[in-house]
Amino acid sequence: MSDRFAKLKYSALRQMTIARLREFSREPAAIFWVYVFPILMMIALGVAFRNRPLEQLTVVVESGDRAEPTLQWLDADERFRVSIATAEDAHERLRTGKADLIVTPEESGSNDYRYTFDPTRPGSLLARNATDDALQRAAGREDLLVVADREVSEPGARYIDFLVPGLIGMGIMGGGLWGVGFAIVDMRIRKLLKRFLATPMNRSHFLVAVMISRLIYTIPEIVLLLICARFIFGVINQGSYLTVTVLILLGTIEFSGIGLLVASRAKTLETISGLLNLVMLPMWMASGIFFSYDRFPEYFQPLIRILPLTPLIDALRQTMLEGQTIADLGSQLVVMAVWAILTFFIGLRFFRWN
Repeated sequence: MSDRFAKLKYSALRQMTIARLREFSREPAAIFWVYVFPILMMIALGVAFRNRPLEQLTVVVESGDRAEPTLQWLDADERFRVSIATAEDAHERLRTGKADLIVTPEESGSNDYRYTFDPTRPGSLLARNATDDALQRAAGREDLLVVADREVSEPGARYIDFLVPGLIGMGIMGGGLWGVGFAIVDMRIRKLLKRFLATPMNRSHFLVAVMISRLIYTIPEIVLLLICARFIFGVINQGSYLTVTVLILLGTIEFSGIGLLVASRAKTLETISGLLNLVMLPMWMASGIFFSYDRFPEYFQPLIRILPLTPLIDALRQTMLEGQTIADLGSQLVVMAVWAILTFFIGLRFFRWN
């Protein structure tokens, strides 16, 4: 009798997983957001931030007796886009971001210049230093040292190489939270969960089935993203695909557990939507999806590193860009495992069918 009951439970687990897969396949909008949207985002950001030659620096020379010779000196350097303007017009251009630097030739019989720029703008500071170098050379300055440039372009140095692991982590986070949390609340609203009270399926089997179906959705999503990144932008995985697979599995379990915990008592779609956005917002901003979290102040770093998404993205980047192995990712794996275990069992404890 006990064997038969066990078979019924595992049959229910299998059937529930299949049912979730069928339900997903019947939702074209869900297929678009899971499989197509991440690829479109990668292409858009990859094109927008692709490696390009440095743009010319916009320099405005204030009108005066020495404006024309100054313009000729700077115009001979291809780094600059130079024009002459009145003092009022020049300052208006700098204020509105249409100019990087104002060069004012002193009219007191000297060869001196005055630079006006915004030190908070990288382009403005670069224009100041480059312009000063060009004018000093034009005045006869000679370099004391001879230097040679050697340009290199290493795989993994581009923004798109940095971005792809972040998009993978973002997809796993969104899929786990929305694919599990939102789905559970939706079934609760439609009174589907109450029907499971009359079945031999227990809560853990139901929740595991939802997580398994989420994992099955995730794998093709990541594979498509990696294929498109490889053939469109030439992104190369420097590490092992086995390590990447392990990280995907653990990340899916981690965020499925968080989604389960958030949805364990939520009763409306408005509630679960607000809670999921509240959970995701800090990770969207601080976990390093689109830019490095090193930009945040030092006192924020310990908190950022224990966010659920941060160790996943860090581990993916260290694997794909640096070729590190599972043995090198101990701290990230521990943080992810703690999140996965705690959230799943706490969510299981508070989960109710009705």
